[in-house]
Amino acid sequence: MRHVISLLIENEAGALSRVSGLFSARAYNIESLTVAPTEDPSMSRMTIVSVGSDDIIEQITKQLNKLIEVVKVVDISEAAHIERELMLVKVRASGKDREEMKRMSDIFRGRIIDVTESTYVIELTGNTVKLDSFIEAIDRSLILETVRTGVCGIGRGDRVLKV
Repeated sequence: MRHVISLLIENEAGALSRVSGLFSARAYNIESLTVAPTEDPSMSRMTIVSVGSDDIIEQITKQLNKLIEVVKVVDISEAAHIERELMLVKVRASGKDREEMKRMSDIFRGRIIDVTESTYVIELTGNTVKLDSFIEAIDRSLILETVRTGVCGIGRGDRVLKV
């Protein structure tokens, strides 16, 4: 099962390395990892997407809580939450493909953020399924380059990850 784990971590050199090292030492795979400072500059929020049974995720959570830099760990996928990911896709856009790429971008509520004579760069945000669907919907031979941020997630309603 897919889990989205959010951590509050002290904003210190080497903290990311220790968290990722914990995963690799136990042969757990990280599908997605995002890190950025929070409203408190001394803290960062890390969002990790990993796949595993509930027992494995529980073990990961316990091990993360043992790290000195980790302040709080929450599996936000256990309750209602919102996930978003950003994707930039550079596509070949010349001739008849140009109008088709514009149409597909509009259908998926993307934005064309760069235009040249032969390419478009399309920006899309949404959940992972939406971004994957866009990639599947367009002709793969037109894709020149793809960049994705990884998942960011937040609990809905009153659920807050704070100290």
